[in-house]
Amino acid sequence: MSNTIEYKGYTGTVEFSEENALFYGKVMGIRALVSYEGSSAKELLEDFHGAVDDYLALCEAEGKEPERAYKGTFNVRVDPALHRESVLYASAHQMTLNSVVETALRQFVTAH
Repeated sequence: MSNTIEYKGYTGTVEFSEENALFYGKVMGIRALVSYEGSSAKELLEDFHGAVDDYLALCEAEGKEPERAYKGTFNVRVDPALHRESVLYASAHQMTLNSVVETALRQFVTAH
């Protein structure tokens, strides 16, 4: 079972409240709060689709570009010594620091 759902390039969480007997979630990776709920998996999925469609329609009506999650850029904070070692490694191997980080992330995600 997956804890995420996808629609039109947006990924949403899937959670369950035992207390309320309700599935709920929110779109991940954007600043706007786009949430949805349902008393069944089918209702949750329908409300998720509706919430994304409503968000896109609101952006269009306001003349704004919708936020897109996971654009490929993010800030990473590391220990200064690791930063230095990474830059030296990149330089010694004719790589950019970005490519070192991307390689390390890809290896980590693949292994896990």
